[in-house]
This record gives sequence, structure tokens and C-alpha cells, in this order.
Amino acid sequence: MNYRNKTVVASVAGLTLEGMDIMFISFAMSMIVADFNIDLATGGFISSITNIGMLIGGIIFGILADRFGRVRIFTYTIILFAIGTALTGLAANIEQVYLFRFIAGLGAGGEYGIGMALVAEAWPKNKQGRASSYVSVGAQFGVILAALLSAIILPTLGWRALFIVGVLPVIFAFIVRKNLSESPEWMAAMKKEKVVGKQKKVNLLQLFDTPRTAITTITLVVMATVQIAGYNGLMIWLPSMLQQSQGLSVSSSALWTISTAVGMIVGMLTFGQFMDRFGAKRAFGVFLLASASAVFLYSYAEGGAGVLIGGAIVGFFSNGMFAGYGALISSYYPVHIRSTATNTIFNFGRAIGGLSPILVGYILQSYDMTVAMTYLAALYCLSLAFMLTLKKREFNSNNEVV
Repeated sequence: MNYRNKTVVASVAGLTLEGMDIMFISFAMSMIVADFNIDLATGGFISSITNIGMLIGGIIFGILADRFGRVRIFTYTIILFAIGTALTGLAANIEQVYLFRFIAGLGAGGEYGIGMALVAEAWPKNKQGRASSYVSVGAQFGVILAALLSAIILPTLGWRALFIVGVLPVIFAFIVRKNLSESPEWMAAMKKEKVVGKQKKVNLLQLFDTPRTAITTITLVVMATVQIAGYNGLMIWLPSMLQQSQGLSVSSSALWTISTAVGMIVGMLTFGQFMDRFGAKRAFGVFLLASASAVFLYSYAEGGAGVLIGGAIVGFFSNGMFAGYGALISSYYPVHIRSTATNTIFNFGRAIGGLSPILVGYILQSYDMTVAMTYLAALYCLSLAFMLTLKKREFNSNNEVV
């Protein structure tokens, strides 16, 4: 296996494990609530504390990866993530669950941007979209893996055993460290720094060091926030919306979830190819506009076939774009700040966008499905408006913006 493929396999596996871990909470939540005798709001804070950990971990490990190497820090994030997940299964009270989920979040948040930076630095520009799409599909593999493990483990061994299985990624971490060499582009950049005798600074202020860079960073944060807000709003509330508006049974809404997930996977793979062929701005422009239209029109879908086909179309466009963010963000920042930028921007979007289900729930309580879907469609239009302000950036041999 050549180096390019190794970076994809490592990053896919990392995102698969991250997706699996996040879904463990969803499948085990009812058991955790019952075991510790807590209310749903208290249980819901488990996901919130995990997102906070992801944001902080993304910033810390992004900076460390830019300073000390992608592969080394990538390995540490997987180990930390695995330890936090396994310790969750040993928690004696809800406070310990919060602590261990925060630790797992630190590792998971650091892993995403580092893996994407590795892929971006290994693949040529005209193939980065498809490489990024292969990695992004890993999250959907994680959902499937979590569902299978939950079905096998939860009924017989309980929720604690499910999380203890999370220690297995440590094995993967050692395999990565042994078989994956450091990014050649990062190594070359570090070598140049030694020759000139000056290390480039790595801190968050560099994401705003010029007016143009600041506008780019804010734009990408808005786009990432909309991406996560749209996904969470659709996947968490739409099954319930359809049960009420279309009279679907729980089994029928589960079938909708499967059809939508299939649409998402196909959309990701398609988006990567589309991005490589037509460029990032055209790809995001088409998919954002199509997402806004599909989401709005979906509120008028009727009948079983319309709901299933429409769900697949919505998933295709709305989450297909997820495949491009790693390549998109990486292209706007030089190598010495790339992991920091990717982790910070996407995890900030994840933290803010993760609050979307609260607003969607309020809209549904006060209005109806049409208003909720109009809100989601408006988000994609907002992202499109910001995306159109992006201007292409080029870097010279000294890793400086030209």
C-alpha cells in the first residue's frame, strides 16, 4: 500500500472509531439514565460535555500536530480517545461519566483535523476532494459499527461493556505509529525552518492575522456550523416529524433513517468527485443550493415512497458536502497552521451547530414541520452567501500566502 492510501486508511479508521463512540451514547442513553436515576436533561448534558471536549481537544492537538508532527499526535489522540471511552464504562456516578466523556472528546476532537491534514498533504490538489470524501464516509461506517455492537452487547452485557470495548482503538494506534511515516510536506516545512533558524509561530491568532484571513476563517466557521446544524436538525428531529405529519410507525421511520444514510454516503462520494472536477466553490454552491431546495420541498412530501426517496435526496445533498470540508479548510492555510485551522474551525462549528436540535425542537413545539424545514433551508442559503465570499489562496515555496 502506498503512502497516499495509508493516510486514507488511517484517517478513515480514526473517523470510524469516532463515529462509533459518539453513537454509543445514543444507543446506551436510556440505560445510563436508568442506572444513575437521572432526568433526560442531565443525561443530555453527556453529549454537550463531549462536544466541549472536542472543541478544546481540536485546538490543543491541532497546535501540537503542527508543531511536533501529524502521525505522532494523531496516535496520542486515538489513545486518549480510547482511554476516555473505556473509562466511561467504569464510571461510578454521572459526574465521572461527564469527566470521562470530556476526555474522550479531547481525543476525538484532535483526531479529525490531523487526519484531514495528513490526507491533504499526501494527495495532489486535483484528487483531494475524493480522498477527503473517502475519509468522511468513515463516520457512517462508525454509525453502522455502533449499531451492530450495541445490538450484540447491550441486551446481554449492558452499557458498561459497550464502552469498555472502546479500548480496542489503542491497538489501532500502535499499528498507525508503526506503519505510517510522517507527512513529507510537514517534514519539508520543518526542515526549511531549521535552515533559516526560525520557527513559525503556531497559535489561534494566526487564523485572524490579516483581514482576508479573518474573513476566510469566519466564513469557514459559518459553513461548518451550518453543516453540523443541518445534519443534527434533520437526523434528530425529522423521524419524529414524519411520525407526526405522515403517521409513520417507528419501524417506518427507521427505514427512513437507513435510506437517508445511504443517500448521505452516495452524496459524499459524489461530492468528492464533483469537487475535484469542477472546483470547491462550484461544488459547494451547487450542493448548498440543492440542499436548501430539497429540504424546503421535503416538507411537502407525501406517501411512503415520497418520504423515502425524498429523504435519500435530502441526505445526498445536505450531508454530501461533509466530504469536502477537510480538503476545503486545508487548502486555505499553510502547512505550519493547517491542523490547527482544520480542527479549530470544524470543532467550533460542531460545538455551535450541535445546539441546532434545541432550536428545531422549539420551532416544532411552537409552529410546525414546514416552518422547521424553512429554517433549515435558510441555513443553507446563509452558508451559500458566505461561501461566495471565499477567494482562492496560493502559497509560495516558503509556505507563505502570495
